[in-house]
Amino acid sequence: MRIETKVLPASEEAIGVAARILAEGGLVAFPTDTVYGVGAHAFQPDAVERIYMAKIRPRDKAIPILLAQADDLALVAEGITETAWLLAERFWPGGLTLVLPKKANVPDVVSAGGPTVAVRVPDHPVPLALMAALGAPLAATSANLSGRPSPVTAQEVESELGGRIELILDGGRCPGGVPSTVLDLTADPPTILRAGAIAAEEIKAIFSRSKF
Repeated sequence: MRIETKVLPASEEAIGVAARILAEGGLVAFPTDTVYGVGAHAFQPDAVERIYMAKIRPRDKAIPILLAQADDLALVAEGITETAWLLAERFWPGGLTLVLPKKANVPDVVSAGGPTVAVRVPDHPVPLALMAALGAPLAATSANLSGRPSPVTAQEVESELGGRIELILDGGRCPGGVPSTVLDLTADPPTILRAGAIAAEEIKAIFSRSKF
């Protein structure tokens, strides 16, 4: 079913509107430090399910979680090691995604039924303000139809997801081009699943005494 998609400049007032939409189970697209993302309230399974439907996303592809601050890691992950906290302190907000054992309160639809969750704190004021207003993390992924190029402008989001989500926050062009580095801390030794914004050498330099 096609729905009306509004596009609003990412003002303080619009962020309040977006937070209400998310609280009611809707979907909102917003700029990040990498590309535009589309997000749902991370603890509302039906809302997260709508991300899969809007993007025509394969159901076996888990959806990452964005956090407002590093301290929120304990809301969605368990078995958090000292190494994980040190990585968060060093690289958040920024381009490092950590894969950790998920907490039981994280809906299975977020993790595609798996035991882990991918998390990061974005280095962009719009999603940070949005999560602060919502009071919850966001399940979020790129705001495009699955398999299509990731959008870096609100106009590109509208051409991809217009009629499929409730709101697009227009925060101008995203830097784009470099995705976050994905580091799996549930592997032994920890393993980079995707190279990206944070170089492996930077991580190794900090944890040269570990098994990484």
